[in-house]
Amino acid sequence: MKKTTLNEFQESIRSTGSYSTAENHRSSKRARLGALATLRYTWGVTRVFPYCAVTEPFGALTREKWAASCFGVVTAAEKLGMNVLVEGFENRRAVEGPVVYLCNHMSMTETILLPPILMSFGYFSYVAKASLAHLPFLEKAAAHMGMVPISRSSPREDLMSILRVGTERLHSGESFLIFPEGTRREVFSRSKFSSIGAKLAERAGCSIVPLVVDTRCQPTRKRGLLSKVFKDFGPVDTSLDIRVACGPEIPCAKSRQIHEATFDWMASKLESWNLPTER
Repeated sequence: MKKTTLNEFQESIRSTGSYSTAENHRSSKRARLGALATLRYTWGVTRVFPYCAVTEPFGALTREKWAASCFGVVTAAEKLGMNVLVEGFENRRAVEGPVVYLCNHMSMTETILLPPILMSFGYFSYVAKASLAHLPFLEKAAAHMGMVPISRSSPREDLMSILRVGTERLHSGESFLIFPEGTRREVFSRSKFSSIGAKLAERAGCSIVPLVVDTRCQPTRKRGLLSKVFKDFGPVDTSLDIRVACGPEIPCAKSRQIHEATFDWMASKLESWNLPTER
């Protein structure tokens, strides 16, 4: 098989708004389900962490290199015979300047897959749980890559921090990525869909660009001994493909209005993929 390069991946997204794994860029047969497939895929997802930890102290880590390391998830999926399907980013190309990206949250996969996609359109900052930044040697690297940590112990403090820092980053020219569900969920639900992204967009005077992902291929471990240590990396189902879609611009307006419009588009797109939602 021929290996897709990051440049090819990003150029396809920039020029056509989409990417679809070519037949000769993935294994001809899907890998057999089991521990080996899970290990191979998980390394593709997690290799960014040791890379950042090693390169940051020497001043060698850049956002471009971070995105390149994150691209390992695409390579891993295609080597296992899975397809990576990206669509709709002509919508992002049509919007000038920074935007607030809002995305559903299903697994660890999208947190690693989105950087090489979104970096096709410039730098962005993102919200993530503070514990990620506390992994060995990663705190400075996470800050350098634009991470805004939240503790989840004080929702009001988290809200004020996101509004303050997010507005600063957007006004400086960086886009801002938020997962409004706060944590990974199998069902996309209105009751769990926070309005924080809409409030940030209204305050900063920016548009929202909604994203949806289908990354069920590696679910969170819910039980068993391995769930204590490897909760984020469940058994990989190589029969499933990875999908990412970008929706149309939702112009700045009152936060309640853009919150509802964002949820409705995201729910409709997920339903078109036969994924469960609660309206």
